[in-house]
Amino acid sequence: MTIVWPCQLGVDAYIEAGRRVEVLRPDCPDCLLPMSFWSGYRRHVRVAGLCKKIFIRRARCSACQVTHALLPAFLLVRRLDVVENIGEVIEKVTDKISGVRPVARQLGVPHTTARGWLRRFRARQDALAVSFAALSVELGERLTLALSHFPRDALAAIRAAYVVASDLVGWAHLGCWRFVSAVVGGRLIATNTNSLYLIIGKRRFMVPVLFRQENDGGIHAR
Repeated sequence: MTIVWPCQLGVDAYIEAGRRVEVLRPDCPDCLLPMSFWSGYRRHVRVAGLCKKIFIRRARCSACQVTHALLPAFLLVRRLDVVENIGEVIEKVTDKISGVRPVARQLGVPHTTARGWLRRFRARQDALAVSFAALSVELGERLTLALSHFPRDALAAIRAAYVVASDLVGWAHLGCWRFVSAVVGGRLIATNTNSLYLIIGKRRFMVPVLFRQENDGGIHAR
């Protein structure tokens, strides 16, 4: 299983830190007890067309015996490319700023890969639109979105939620797409057909949902 943590480091700084990268010890998302760090593994990430190897820490819950990969928010589950690149493709194509091929060429990724990102985003657009709109409302925004089953609706809901969350401590520095990765647990464009979960605080919610703020007024990915 995977826990996405709101990492603010750039990819190169994260790589340089290696096994010494500082990760707050998470609580188990299932039993809510503190977890212990449990070694880790290496995986690749692609930035500006170049593949780099990074270290991913793991954590283990002594109560339920489950281990979790602690994925930095610049990654998505089972995706090679950083989430900022995936988000840029989604935004530029959805906003009709660029076609798939030009933006893919600019980012150094195969156009077939970028096309696959868009296909998965569109497959989940309804769940994403409802989820992030609900999150915005729960965080105090009086939001009116016309949800008409188009990718632009999901993108508008994501942007609105990020604007609201940016007023809370720590989230503005993440950037929009790292915020998204942290909230959806790295499953923005997951290939499975399971219902989307939003992860806020120590709880997991299936959409459509109502969200609760933590006592300190912030939202925290686990």
